[in-house]
Amino acid sequence: MKTIETSSRLIGVGVYTPSEAALYTGIAAKDIRRWLFGYKVDGVDHSGLWLPELGVNDEKLLGFHDLLEIRFVHAFRKHAVSLQAIRAASRQAKEIFNLHYPFTCRRFQTDGRSIFATVFDETGDEAILDLAKRQYAFRQVIAPALYEGIDYTGEGKAQRWYPVKRSKAIVLDPHRNFGKPVLSSTGVDTASIYQAYLAEGQDAKRVSVIFEIPTAAVDAAVTYEHRIAA
Repeated sequence: MKTIETSSRLIGVGVYTPSEAALYTGIAAKDIRRWLFGYKVDGVDHSGLWLPELGVNDEKLLGFHDLLEIRFVHAFRKHAVSLQAIRAASRQAKEIFNLHYPFTCRRFQTDGRSIFATVFDETGDEAILDLAKRQYAFRQVIAPALYEGIDYTGEGKAQRWYPVKRSKAIVLDPHRNFGKPVLSSTGVDTASIYQAYLAEGQDAKRVSVIFEIPTAAVDAAVTYEHRIAA
């Protein structure tokens, strides 16, 4: 009964280990663990930047929206924004947008600078002040590429992500295969296709027969799995 209840709770949420999230985003698993599940500095415990979608538990799992949101944290960190400032920006944006995952929200592209300016008053973070004052710097961080491939609901909530630029062949959708990468057209997970491709001596035509999908779909899955493994 517990297994059934657990599986039901995960439907439409997506579930990823930090290692899987690292594969799909290109962000180091150690950073993902630190940002989402907390860390200790000089004997002081610091909580994660927000409460993960699946809550805090021993397994340390991310949900679909956590997966997308950490891509923005990574962009901020690459521009030397402190975790304290990111935490404060996330908190303020949540209150303003009434969304639990505000960085992923398209509105952050236009209203983020004013939030950063307020956060500077709270944290004194010079890097975040630079983003608030300079439009060019802000656009470098909140780049269109971060939003590209994300489909939104009418309320502005991310509902699926196409991770390959200018392609909808592969999708991460929390309502399909627990958010793991699948072929958009058939729902077959890319990892299974890739394993079959290796087992069949890299014969894409043979794999297409096994899964009853076009050879082009096999090629798309194999190319994607190669890319995330690189």
